[in-house]
Amino acid sequence: MTAAAAPPAPAGAPIVAASGLRRVYHVRGGSELVAVGDVSFTIAPGSSLAIVGESGSGKTTVAKLLVGLEAPDAGSITINGLDRSRPDRGSRARRERGRDIQIVFQDPYTSLDRRQSVGDALAEVVALHLRQRTEGASRTRNTDRVRARVLELAEMVGLDARQVRSRPQGLSGGQRQRVAIARALAAEPKILILDESVAALDVSIQAQILNLLADIRDATGITYVLISHDLAVVRQITDECIVMRRGAVVERATTAAVLDHPQDAYTRLLRDSVPRPGWKPVSRRAVTAAEAPPG
Repeated sequence: MTAAAAPPAPAGAPIVAASGLRRVYHVRGGSELVAVGDVSFTIAPGSSLAIVGESGSGKTTVAKLLVGLEAPDAGSITINGLDRSRPDRGSRARRERGRDIQIVFQDPYTSLDRRQSVGDALAEVVALHLRQRTEGASRTRNTDRVRARVLELAEMVGLDARQVRSRPQGLSGGQRQRVAIARALAAEPKILILDESVAALDVSIQAQILNLLADIRDATGITYVLISHDLAVVRQITDECIVMRRGAVVERATTAAVLDHPQDAYTRLLRDSVPRPGWKPVSRRAVTAAEAPPG
C-alpha cells in the first residue's frame, strides 16, 4: 500500500516557521559556544529569505537545523505544516522531509560522487523518490519516468547531453553547481536552501547561476532560503532578509529596506564593507561600535 502523502500546510500559513531556536556546542575546557540563540522567523510559500552575517554568525547552523542535519537544543521548526524540530529517524521519514526541503552547499565538487556520471547521480535521486510515490507501477514504466525526469532536470538547469554523460571532474565549477541544484530539485522539494552556493564561483558564473535560480523560482514557485555574506547576491534573488550576529538576529525587514536603510550598526557595517566605486575601508571606530554587545 502506498503511504499517504502528508497534507499541505493550511492556506495562508507560512511554509517555514522557526520559533526560539537555540543550538549550543560544548567546546574544550568545558565552556559553551552559543551558535544560535532564540532565533525566530517565518517564510511565506513561494517567497525567498536571506540569512546574512559574517563567518561564525550562526547562519549555516540555522540551515543545518532546518534540514535536520542537527537538532536544536530548544525551540521548534515547522515545515509545510509538520513539526520538523528533530532529525528524522528511518529512511522513509528522511525521504518525506527531503520532499519538503533540500540544501545546496558551497562546494559542489565535494558533494558529488566522482565515480558517477551526472545522469546517474540525478537518476538515483529521482528513482528513490519516485519509487515511494508509484509503488505497484511496472519497472519499465518507472525507468521511463526516471529517464524523462533526468532530461527535464538537465534542461531546467542548462546542462546539455554531453554534460549529463560526464563525471564531475570533467565539468567546470559553474556546471557542477548546476548539477548540485538539479540533484536537489530531483526530489521536487517545496523549499531549497542555498548555503553560500555561488560564493566559490567567478562573478560572471555567479550571475548565470543567480539568473537560473530566478527562472526556476518563477517556473516552479519554490521557496528559497539563501545563506550568504554577499549583499549583492542577497539583493538579486531575495524578498526578505534577516541579519545574524553572534547567534542572534539583529535586524529583519524586506531585503531592500535592510540594504538601503539599515537600522542596526552591525548591518550598516556589513553594507559599508562592500567595495564599490568611491569606496573607502571601514574605520576602526565603526568596527568597534558594531562589535559592541547587541542590545
